[in-house]
Amino acid sequence: MRRSSDGQARREMGTWDIGPFDNDTAADFGGDLDESALEEREALIRGALTRAADPADFLDASDGERAVAAAALVVAQHPGGELTYSNYGPSEPLPELPADLRTLAVDALDQVVSERSELTELWDDAANGSKWRHDIARLRDVLDPPVLPQEEALFDI
Repeated sequence: MRRSSDGQARREMGTWDIGPFDNDTAADFGGDLDESALEEREALIRGALTRAADPADFLDASDGERAVAAAALVVAQHPGGELTYSNYGPSEPLPELPADLRTLAVDALDQVVSERSELTELWDDAANGSKWRHDIARLRDVLDPPVLPQEEALFDI
Protein backbone atom coordinates (compact mmCIF):
# COMPACT_ATOMS: atom_id res chain seq x y z
CA MET A 1 0.00 0.00 0.00
CA ARG A 2 1.24 3.47 -0.85
CA ARG A 3 0.15 6.96 0.04
CA SER A 4 -0.78 9.38 -2.68
CA SER A 5 0.22 13.05 -2.70
CA ASP A 6 -2.99 13.88 -0.80
CA GLY A 7 -2.00 11.42 1.94
CA GLN A 8 -4.68 8.87 1.08
CA ALA A 9 -3.69 5.23 1.39
CA ARG A 10 -3.63 3.48 -1.95
CA ARG A 11 -3.17 -0.14 -2.83
CA GLU A 12 -0.90 0.35 -5.83
CA MET A 13 -2.63 3.43 -7.44
CA GLY A 14 -5.76 1.43 -8.34
CA THR A 15 -8.13 3.68 -6.37
CA TRP A 16 -8.76 7.27 -7.37
CA ASP A 17 -11.84 8.21 -5.31
CA ILE A 18 -14.34 6.77 -2.83
CA GLY A 19 -17.21 5.99 -5.23
CA PRO A 20 -18.40 2.42 -5.87
CA PHE A 21 -16.68 2.27 -9.28
CA ASP A 22 -13.72 4.54 -8.50
CA ASN A 23 -11.08 1.81 -8.46
CA ASP A 24 -9.58 -0.52 -11.06
CA THR A 25 -11.31 -3.66 -9.79
CA ALA A 26 -14.81 -2.15 -9.80
CA ALA A 27 -14.25 -0.41 -13.13
CA ASP A 28 -13.20 -3.78 -14.59
CA PHE A 29 -16.34 -5.32 -13.06
CA GLY A 30 -18.40 -2.67 -14.87
CA GLY A 31 -16.61 -3.59 -18.09
CA ASP A 32 -17.28 -7.29 -17.48
CA LEU A 33 -20.98 -6.51 -17.12
CA ASP A 34 -20.96 -4.54 -20.37
CA GLU A 35 -19.21 -7.38 -22.21
CA SER A 36 -21.58 -10.07 -20.94
CA ALA A 37 -24.94 -10.94 -22.41
CA LEU A 38 -27.91 -9.21 -20.79
CA GLU A 39 -29.17 -12.47 -19.30
CA GLU A 40 -25.77 -13.12 -17.64
CA ARG A 41 -25.49 -9.78 -15.84
CA GLU A 42 -27.67 -10.68 -12.87
CA ALA A 43 -25.52 -13.76 -12.20
CA LEU A 44 -22.35 -11.63 -12.22
CA ILE A 45 -23.87 -9.20 -9.72
CA ARG A 46 -25.19 -12.05 -7.55
CA GLY A 47 -21.79 -13.77 -7.63
CA ALA A 48 -19.96 -10.63 -6.48
CA LEU A 49 -22.41 -10.14 -3.63
CA THR A 50 -22.40 -13.81 -2.61
CA ARG A 51 -18.59 -13.99 -2.41
CA ALA A 52 -18.52 -10.96 -0.13
CA ALA A 53 -21.51 -11.93 2.03
CA ASP A 54 -19.87 -15.13 3.29
CA PRO A 55 -18.70 -14.31 6.82
CA ALA A 56 -16.56 -17.46 7.06
CA ASP A 57 -13.55 -16.08 5.21
CA PHE A 58 -11.42 -12.97 5.35
CA LEU A 59 -12.72 -10.72 2.57
CA ASP A 60 -9.94 -9.60 0.25
CA ALA A 61 -10.00 -6.06 -1.12
CA SER A 62 -10.85 -6.98 -4.70
CA ASP A 63 -13.90 -9.03 -3.66
CA GLY A 64 -14.95 -6.15 -1.43
CA GLU A 65 -14.57 -3.62 -4.25
CA ARG A 66 -16.68 -5.76 -6.60
CA ALA A 67 -19.32 -6.19 -3.88
CA VAL A 68 -19.60 -2.43 -3.29
CA ALA A 69 -20.00 -1.89 -7.04
CA ALA A 70 -22.62 -4.65 -7.28
CA ALA A 71 -24.50 -3.24 -4.28
CA ALA A 72 -24.54 0.21 -5.93
CA LEU A 73 -26.22 -1.36 -8.96
CA VAL A 74 -28.86 -2.95 -6.72
CA VAL A 75 -29.39 0.39 -4.96
CA ALA A 76 -29.82 2.15 -8.31
CA GLN A 77 -32.88 -0.04 -9.02
CA HIS A 78 -34.36 0.24 -5.53
CA PRO A 79 -37.36 2.54 -5.12
CA GLY A 80 -35.71 5.46 -3.31
CA GLY A 81 -32.29 4.54 -4.61
CA GLU A 82 -30.36 6.53 -7.12
CA LEU A 83 -27.63 6.04 -9.64
CA THR A 84 -24.53 6.45 -7.47
CA TYR A 85 -21.73 5.52 -9.77
CA SER A 86 -19.45 7.38 -12.10
CA ASN A 87 -18.50 6.94 -15.74
CA TYR A 88 -16.54 3.85 -14.73
CA GLY A 89 -19.69 1.82 -14.01
CA PRO A 90 -21.46 -0.23 -16.67
CA SER A 91 -22.84 1.67 -19.63
CA GLU A 92 -24.99 -1.14 -20.99
CA PRO A 93 -28.50 -1.66 -19.54
CA LEU A 94 -29.01 -4.10 -16.71
CA PRO A 95 -31.96 -6.44 -16.36
CA GLU A 96 -34.46 -5.76 -13.61
CA LEU A 97 -32.75 -7.21 -10.57
CA PRO A 98 -34.78 -9.46 -8.24
CA ALA A 99 -35.71 -8.16 -4.79
CA ASP A 100 -33.70 -10.88 -3.00
CA LEU A 101 -30.50 -9.18 -4.15
CA ARG A 102 -31.31 -6.33 -1.72
CA THR A 103 -30.83 -8.59 1.30
CA LEU A 104 -27.73 -10.14 -0.22
CA ALA A 105 -26.31 -6.66 -0.91
CA VAL A 106 -26.92 -5.63 2.73
CA ASP A 107 -25.10 -8.76 3.93
CA ALA A 108 -22.22 -8.09 1.53
CA LEU A 109 -21.89 -4.44 2.61
CA ASP A 110 -21.89 -5.53 6.26
CA GLN A 111 -18.94 -7.82 5.50
CA VAL A 112 -17.15 -5.11 3.51
CA VAL A 113 -17.04 -2.86 6.59
CA SER A 114 -16.37 -5.65 9.08
CA GLU A 115 -13.11 -6.33 10.88
CA ARG A 116 -12.61 -9.32 8.55
CA SER A 117 -12.27 -7.11 5.47
CA GLU A 118 -9.02 -6.06 3.81
CA LEU A 119 -10.85 -3.16 2.18
CA THR A 120 -11.81 -1.80 5.59
CA GLU A 121 -8.19 -2.07 6.72
CA LEU A 122 -7.05 -0.12 3.67
CA TRP A 123 -9.68 2.61 4.08
CA ASP A 124 -9.08 2.88 7.84
CA ASP A 125 -5.56 4.01 6.96
CA ALA A 126 -6.80 6.50 4.34
CA ALA A 127 -7.49 10.19 4.78
CA ASN A 128 -11.01 9.74 3.35
CA GLY A 129 -11.76 6.55 5.27
CA SER A 130 -14.63 8.01 7.27
CA LYS A 131 -16.22 9.44 4.11
CA TRP A 132 -15.91 6.03 2.44
CA ARG A 133 -17.61 4.37 5.46
CA HIS A 134 -20.36 7.01 5.29
CA ASP A 135 -20.96 6.24 1.61
CA ILE A 136 -21.14 2.50 2.32
CA ALA A 137 -23.63 3.18 5.14
CA ARG A 138 -25.69 5.35 2.80
CA LEU A 139 -25.89 2.52 0.24
CA ARG A 140 -26.86 0.08 2.99
CA ASP A 141 -29.50 2.41 4.43
CA VAL A 142 -31.30 2.63 1.07
CA LEU A 143 -31.64 -1.15 1.04
CA ASP A 144 -32.37 -1.57 4.76
CA PRO A 145 -33.46 1.76 6.25
CA PRO A 146 -32.73 2.21 9.94
CA VAL A 147 -35.74 2.11 12.22
CA LEU A 148 -36.04 5.40 14.02
CA PRO A 149 -37.11 5.32 17.66
CA GLN A 150 -40.70 6.25 18.22
CA GLU A 151 -41.29 9.12 20.62
CA GLU A 152 -44.88 8.35 21.57
CA ALA A 153 -46.82 5.14 21.97
CA LEU A 154 -49.35 4.56 19.26
CA PHE A 155 -51.88 3.31 21.79
CA ASP A 156 -52.29 2.89 25.56
CA ILE A 157 -51.87 -0.48 27.15
